[in-house]
Amino acid sequence: MAQLSLGSSPIYKAESARSTIFHPKLKFLEVEQTQLGFWNSSKSNMALRLQASTEGVALVQETTETTPKLIKSTNDSSHSFTEMKNRFLSFKKHKYLENLERYQELAQAQAPKFLVISCADSRVCPSYILGFQPGEAFVVRNVANLVPPFENGPCETNAALEFSVTALEVENILVTGHSCCGGIRALMSMEDEENSSSFIKNWVVVGKAAKSTTKATASNLSFDQQCKHCEKESINNSLLNLLTYPWVEERVAKGLLSLHGGYYNFVDCTYEKWTLDYQKSNPKQETGGYAIKNREFWS
Repeated sequence: MAQLSLGSSPIYKAESARSTIFHPKLKFLEVEQTQLGFWNSSKSNMALRLQASTEGVALVQETTETTPKLIKSTNDSSHSFTEMKNRFLSFKKHKYLENLERYQELAQAQAPKFLVISCADSRVCPSYILGFQPGEAFVVRNVANLVPPFENGPCETNAALEFSVTALEVENILVTGHSCCGGIRALMSMEDEENSSSFIKNWVVVGKAAKSTTKATASNLSFDQQCKHCEKESINNSLLNLLTYPWVEERVAKGLLSLHGGYYNFVDCTYEKWTLDYQKSNPKQETGGYAIKNREFWS
C-alpha cells in the first residue's frame, strides 16, 4: 500500500477501508475486518463511540426545516454559534450517521477527482452550488479565483495545487469564477503601474494579463461590462498559468489531467463550463494564447 503524507495525515491511494454496517436504528453495528489494522484493533471502541454519538444526537430537537436559518448580524456572537451548532448536529444526524460507511472510508483516505479553485466570495461556495460531496473535490479559495504563474514563487494556492496534482493525482482542475467579482473590479480599477501596500491589489495584479486583453478587446464597453468580460478572461488566464507548472503540464500532455473553466452568474443562476484545449493553447504568449472546447451553458 502506497502511503503519502501531508503533515501528520496519511493518504492511502491503493486500498481503502471497506465496512459493512447494519443500522436500521443504529443499535447494532458490525464492522468487517479489513486490510487496515486500525479497524481490527478498534472495532469494539468504534461501536461504543457510535452508540454514544447516536444517543447524543437523539437529544437534539427534531426539525422539519429543509433550509437552515440565516445567521443574522447581532452583537451577541453566541447566537451565531448556537445556529452553527444546530447545523452541525443536524449534519451529523442526517448526513454523517445515515452515510456512515462512506464517512468511515473517508476517515482513512481521500481520492478526489477534482481540484476546484474558486473565489473566496461568500456567495459562491462551489460545494453548495455544484453539489460536491465530501471526498469528491479538493478545494482552494482565494480572492478572484486566481492562479499565479510558476515563476511567482510559493503561495497557498500553488501549495494546494502541488499537493492535489502530485500526491492526490486529481484528474480534473476546475477554475471557477463568478459575476460581480470584487477582486476583478479592484484589478480593473488599478492604474497600470500602480505601486501599493494593499494586500488585495498586490494579489489581484496576478490577473494583469486578463486586464490587458480586456482593455484591448472591450474598450468600447461600459466599465461594468468590461469587468464582466475580465471575470471570464481571468479564468482562461489562470488556466494558462496552470500550464507553467511542470508537473501540471506533464500530466496534461499525457492525458492524465484536464483543465476546465467555469463561470457562475448568481444574478440569474446560470453556469458556463468549458475545457482548455491544450494542443491549441500557448501559455508563453503574453496575452490570449488559449483555445477552449466543450463549452456548455447550464440554465
